[in-house]
Amino acid sequence: MRIVNVDNLQIRRYGRPRMACGRSLACGMVRNNWRVWDFSERDIAKFESPLGLFPIGKWMANRRLIETCDNFKPDLILIGHCEIIQNRTLMEIRKLLPNVRIAFRIFDALWEPWTVTRIRERMPCVDAIFVTTGGSALREYCTGKNVVAYFPNPTDPAVEDQDNSRKTNFDRDVVFCGCGNETDARHPFVGQLLQALQGQVRFETFGMHGGPVVWGQAHEDILAGSKMGLNLNRFEDWPLYSSDRIAQLMGNGLLTCLWDKGNMRRFFGDEHVAYFSDMDGLVRRILEFQHDDAKRQTVAAAGRSYYHEHFSGQRVMKFIVETTLGLPYSHDYLWANEVYRDRQ
Repeated sequence: MRIVNVDNLQIRRYGRPRMACGRSLACGMVRNNWRVWDFSERDIAKFESPLGLFPIGKWMANRRLIETCDNFKPDLILIGHCEIIQNRTLMEIRKLLPNVRIAFRIFDALWEPWTVTRIRERMPCVDAIFVTTGGSALREYCTGKNVVAYFPNPTDPAVEDQDNSRKTNFDRDVVFCGCGNETDARHPFVGQLLQALQGQVRFETFGMHGGPVVWGQAHEDILAGSKMGLNLNRFEDWPLYSSDRIAQLMGNGLLTCLWDKGNMRRFFGDEHVAYFSDMDGLVRRILEFQHDDAKRQTVAAAGRSYYHEHFSGQRVMKFIVETTLGLPYSHDYLWANEVYRDRQ
């Protein structure tokens, strides 16, 4: 299998990335022993911009992708969050390589209008679309010629490389990392939780309520020094949706507190995460695990092991490839019935 992986690889972040979910997929491709050529479209556009003229750089990035595919001869092109790459570029690649398959994946939530816009823009020119929101609403993006499917946030041991379930000494007991202002529904919720836990546990927030936004190694260090983590999304009722925060928390062995919404019990049981349904319930769960560290370690370890087994970048990439190419499934994917081929 030969894959051209078109993504924002954040080369110009110089070791301080803002996200790692795409990196986990890239690691999964390599772990599957596939030949992979990475194409960082935003970086290439910048590098190809003479005198800082970015419009020329964007045009050049599209030409360079055509050149890359013509040279590398991929079986599959996987397109990530790559607005610079135009549909006409993909169609030109199809003319050069009639047998190539093109898949588009997006980690952003379906409640965001620009997520829907991006999907609709790619619908006419890709063979498969993969979204981190599940449910029958995905049928809306079927054209009769493509396949549309849910896929989960992946993890990889080279990305989520900690195992906090084995640790006993921490810098903080509970952590929440997430950008948000006062219009974000999580803002008052987290504020109330800070008050409810004051004097009982060491709870720190980053990106909200005065805590700085953290990226790169600073973010990794905070996760490594945290016993429990809050998986709070802006909206919680969308089927199977979570940001990549869930991979960061569970993949690193933090005891993960998860809203009992969005049908997440389809994936995780009480043996994997600490479910809660309201503020009082969350406070009780946090204090329960704060006072019973053996139980915290057991649940966190089970959650970490389960997440790395079922949601590894290696397994998620196999699902993407097998679904796009119409191959028999090599695993019993937990989300295999979230695949749609028509609007009915």
